[in-house]
Amino acid sequence: MTSTAPADVRPDPPRPDGATGLAEFGYRQELHRSLGRYASFAAGFSFISVLTTVFQFFAFGYAFGGPVFFWTWPAVLVGQLAVAACFAELAARYPLSGAIYQWSSRLSNRSFGWFAGWIMVIGQIVVVAAAALALQMVLPAIWSGFQLVGDDPAPTSADGAANAAVLGVILLTLTTLVNIVDNRVMSAVNRIGVTAEIIGAVLIIVLLFTHSERSPGITFHTGEGGNGLFGALMVGSFMAAYVMIGFDSAGEMSEETHNPRRTAPRTILTALGAAGLLGGLIVLGGLLAAPSLTDGRLGVDGLSYVLTSSLGDGVGRALLADVVVAVAVATLAIQTAACRMLFSMARDGQLPFSGRLARVAPRTGMPGAPALVVGVLAAALLLLNFASPDAFLAIGTTCIVMLYLAYAMVTGPLLVRRLRGGFGAGGSDETGAPLFSLGRWGVPVNVLALLYGLFMTVNLAWPRAAVYDPAGGHWYFRWFTLLFLGMTVLAGAAYRAYRVRATVTEAPEVVPASYA
Repeated sequence: MTSTAPADVRPDPPRPDGATGLAEFGYRQELHRSLGRYASFAAGFSFISVLTTVFQFFAFGYAFGGPVFFWTWPAVLVGQLAVAACFAELAARYPLSGAIYQWSSRLSNRSFGWFAGWIMVIGQIVVVAAAALALQMVLPAIWSGFQLVGDDPAPTSADGAANAAVLGVILLTLTTLVNIVDNRVMSAVNRIGVTAEIIGAVLIIVLLFTHSERSPGITFHTGEGGNGLFGALMVGSFMAAYVMIGFDSAGEMSEETHNPRRTAPRTILTALGAAGLLGGLIVLGGLLAAPSLTDGRLGVDGLSYVLTSSLGDGVGRALLADVVVAVAVATLAIQTAACRMLFSMARDGQLPFSGRLARVAPRTGMPGAPALVVGVLAAALLLLNFASPDAFLAIGTTCIVMLYLAYAMVTGPLLVRRLRGGFGAGGSDETGAPLFSLGRWGVPVNVLALLYGLFMTVNLAWPRAAVYDPAGGHWYFRWFTLLFLGMTVLAGAAYRAYRVRATVTEAPEVVPASYA
């Protein structure tokens, strides 16, 4: 089904009674509306998945920054909270799947919003691949039998990189099946997984702090081999930036959430806040409990080394098993968010094979084709790991850059709308209460969100040879993020140009004029 919403810049004001129906936006209710508040929170929290991402990138942050890289965590959290606050306002006013695409389109215009959605969905597919690779950081540490390829489990080695790809493909097969089976099954897996992750994170924090070897003052040291304070913070911020993305997933699931105008804004903020608190404590606890900060292992094996060395093999491996659950649920949640973005854009006739991608199975309430597309493309990206271990970092950084850029393509138009006086308070949620609003803080928070997002996009994409090609000889990995982003934009522009030409010759009912 295609939307009848106009291509113009005017936002759709919320109905006074706070109704959750999609008719006001020009859509039919096809996805099953079955998610409560905790399931909505789980959608955002599981995408962030502190256990998955902190365990995946802790070693990288420490290797480049030393203990001082801890301070990048609160800095990134403040910036992302500003972004999340802006998104919370938008989630209350536009409770639609494909949140980034829908928000950007309605704040600017259909073409700009299309590119925001296109960059976001490609970025989400890359995030799915990056999340699946995280299994390599924990499974071989639990049992050597999980090292199916070669003998060296380090993800920076050829054996470790290849094994990460194999484990990732297996995981993607399972998450794709869950994303096809049923909306309720997906939600149940998500809720159970998030509950296990929160319990595991709290246990890890308590055990790390009770096994501290040093004082928090160590976080003011750059460590041996550090790159200076500024360099340590800029490169060390990669870990925090990678962790604290995906909170918008609560908005992505709006069409499947009860009372989304009230629920989604709150769960966007609580998911990021909870992840920010737990993740920061895990990072600090890992630094305090590490057996040594100078033996080189913390910059290679990361938190897995800390858990098994400080807490003993039994307890350490039990907690690592909980991390495995977190990795699996995170991969599932990220794939689900990408599926909803594909579905939303296809429903508007904005993608190739839109008819198929927008089809929802009436029994399951799930768009099956997008799940297959995301799973296959993410698995294809994992094959880069067979080419070189450097692909691990290239894939991880590329997905962050693309999501940060897509976020800026929402906060930018939102700021313009605020300054023009076209975005303000008004309307009510499903309970009759006023919609979530930043009020007079809207402009300063929005400015911070935009400037932070643009700064971090440049910082993450900067082609540092020491980061992306430390061994030399792989120029394409050094420039991988910019090359991949450039190809994504060019491919999108080519498709848009094709659609414009097709619109001239096709009947209006095939390609609605409002989306040309």
